[in-house]
Amino acid sequence: MQFVIVTGMSGAGKSTVLNIFEDLGYYCVDNLPPKLIHNLADFCLEGGSGIELVALGIDIRGVNLFDDLFEGLEALDARHLPYTILFLESADDTLLNRYKETRRTHPLSKNGTIVDGIAEERQLLETVKQRATYIIDTSMMLTRQLRETIVEIYVDRKNFDLMIHVQSFGFKHGMPVLADLVFDVRFLPNPFYVPHLKMQTGLDEPVRDFVMKSEVSQKFLRDLTDMMLFLVPHYIKEGKNQLVIAIGCTGGKHRSVTIARGLHDAMQNAGYSAVINHRDITK
Repeated sequence: MQFVIVTGMSGAGKSTVLNIFEDLGYYCVDNLPPKLIHNLADFCLEGGSGIELVALGIDIRGVNLFDDLFEGLEALDARHLPYTILFLESADDTLLNRYKETRRTHPLSKNGTIVDGIAEERQLLETVKQRATYIIDTSMMLTRQLRETIVEIYVDRKNFDLMIHVQSFGFKHGMPVLADLVFDVRFLPNPFYVPHLKMQTGLDEPVRDFVMKSEVSQKFLRDLTDMMLFLVPHYIKEGKNQLVIAIGCTGGKHRSVTIARGLHDAMQNAGYSAVINHRDITK
């Protein structure tokens, strides 16, 4: 039996994630009062319930009940039921835009602005975020990319000790919020200044070939891969569940995408679970 606690910032995509889990065969309950987690656990343990995979949406709508979450998790521990906490993050400006587009009110903004509500929620959720098994930043994710990440973590994982997220980005669009390691590849040959490559991306082979024909690019990718293969076992030994590696160039379309692809493939070939996200490729 496996429990997944889906929580995080309001507007970061918890409903979407619960729909994904439902498609994967999970029994999903949204906005369950945390004090009832032990009741649900006992029900699932009853013979004949047929429930083995459970995803619970716990969010700030139950603000007065949130302190009971850890008590609920202790109840799962007492019953020897494994669980993970999946925390959904998103940038403040992204959350603000989503609320403006949907014209919904933030659950904590009834006596203030949406911005005030987001700030208060971040503070309230900090302890839960620190306990999270996985943190996913949905700021620039399409639903398809979010689904792929969920499937990789909870269905297709080959190495259950660590999930590696490789992300390409453009420095001119801002630094990734959740990056553990950031590498600047703006020193590599830039396809942007080649007319027939300018409108392509690192997903196109002509761009990849242009970047990787440089000996500097080849050596950098080799050395970066070697360093990560050295570091990852130490992160696993430390007990780290998730590692976010960000590769940045100027716009996030050519060089960073190319190197991110190479690193992602190398980590998968080494037997690690790795997902890739190109944050700024469409900008």
